[in-house]
Amino acid sequence: MMRSYLRGKIHRATVTEADLDYEGSIGIDEALMDASGISKWEQVSIYDVTNGERIVTYAIPLQAGSGSICINGAAAHLIKPNDLVIILAYQFLNSDEQENVSPNIVRVNQKNEIIEIVNG
Repeated sequence: MMRSYLRGKIHRATVTEADLDYEGSIGIDEALMDASGISKWEQVSIYDVTNGERIVTYAIPLQAGSGSICINGAAAHLIKPNDLVIILAYQFLNSDEQENVSPNIVRVNQKNEIIEIVNG
């Protein structure tokens, strides 16, 4: 049986921008993407800690080291600048592979600078 397991997480990032007129997606500082293991165009879930909204979209890289987290498209109605968000990527594995699950959990400060990386 295939199940979905956490593979990468950026914990409590601060949204820096929301662009309603962009086609869609979330732009993420490429250094944060690399640290969490999130790939360009990969599906991600975004949980807004500030207001409880949850969305699914895809990730696109922004300038590494910029600290940028940009919510694009229709989601900009739901998630605003300065909101705290959790960004998650999942992987599908057979049930017998779950012992190999070791997600990259990236904790950031208020400027979206990495303060800790924990591997499952």
